[in-house]
Amino acid sequence: MKTFAEMLEVKTIVIIGGGAAGYFAAINVAYNYPECKVIIVEKTGKTLQKVKVSGGGRCNVTNHCFELSQLSKNYPRGEKELLQAFYQFSVSDTIAWFEQHHVDLIAEDDHRMFPSTNSSQTIIDCFESSFNQLGGKIFLNTEVIAIKKLENNFEINFKTGNNIIASKIIVTSGGYNQESGYNFLNAFQLNVIKPLPSLFTFNLADKKITKLMGLSVPSAKVTIKQSKLENEGPLLITHWGLSGPAVIKLSSFAAIHLNEINYNFEIEVNWNNNFSKETLKQHLIKLKNTTAKVWGSLHTEIGIPKRLLEYMMYECEISETKKLAETNNKQIEQLCAMVCEGTFAIKGKTTFKEEFVTCGGIDLKEVNFKTMECKKIQGLYFAGEVLNIDGITGGFNFQAAWTTSFIAAQLKT
Repeated sequence: MKTFAEMLEVKTIVIIGGGAAGYFAAINVAYNYPECKVIIVEKTGKTLQKVKVSGGGRCNVTNHCFELSQLSKNYPRGEKELLQAFYQFSVSDTIAWFEQHHVDLIAEDDHRMFPSTNSSQTIIDCFESSFNQLGGKIFLNTEVIAIKKLENNFEINFKTGNNIIASKIIVTSGGYNQESGYNFLNAFQLNVIKPLPSLFTFNLADKKITKLMGLSVPSAKVTIKQSKLENEGPLLITHWGLSGPAVIKLSSFAAIHLNEINYNFEIEVNWNNNFSKETLKQHLIKLKNTTAKVWGSLHTEIGIPKRLLEYMMYECEISETKKLAETNNKQIEQLCAMVCEGTFAIKGKTTFKEEFVTCGGIDLKEVNFKTMECKKIQGLYFAGEVLNIDGITGGFNFQAAWTTSFIAAQLKT
């Protein structure tokens, strides 16, 4: 059996990182350049871990969003660069690629797209079998500690002590939570944007409302006070605070700001974004003058869950059996404020390790997005979360991985 070093000749393409971007790049390189040896080196003992856990084990492959200008707006960092890149490989290309590899993708009502099997293993099997059939090799527990540019090639140094030669390199090592994760690229003096958490939930300072944990509303608006940052969508009460798409998407766009204030801030919540405080007040006053309804039956009129209304009535000292007609306008205004302008102090965040996404990484100015090649170093390419690109939830991070990896795999200079 040949040793690791003996397998690698000058015409070898090395992909650093065995995640989603790494496998997608490797498969496309192997297809485009069958005369080359294509290998993936992965520093851990496992590959495709985010693919495995994404979407609760179903793998949210992409989003059913075909308008490129709209698609690019889902990236707090990388919008401009990805808009350019999407013209080369977008959602329709992703769907077609997986279809060609015998994986059908199905869109759900919220536009997220999953394999028709509803199993991330389908994507994993597709990648592994495709790469094997194309003759690719993967080496686990193989950490890169340094890369040196030679005249026409690269020398890659591994923690195990091996030094090998590669003709081209695609870095798909993912996002790191510390700048030291990028140290293996030090020789190239690239600018690295400090990594920060993105996509997280909010921890409430006052846990009183968390007794409603598990309760959700379909159309809330969450605003970070003393800023213009806000987002709309489903909102979920958890045992530690607030979660759901409205919060998680907001955390992505606000990631840098929230880090600067050490995740201590206030938010305003409108639990039913179909109403403003004033329009809800007018609606309830009209009901007060025309119906004999009691407060306990008004959750459908207000458009929030019954348990949430009961909680708010308790806070406003309104009896469930009290008729709306017997209520003074001050109490009505107080409850409308809780529904539409509820203020909550946030102290800290919660990040799920398996869904960990960072903003930060290789400065996008270092990369030519027509080729994904490093502007300073010919033959060195980047794709996926190693770049300062991150998207909101809904399949957008994977789409960025497919797009940048596919372009990098063309190995154009």
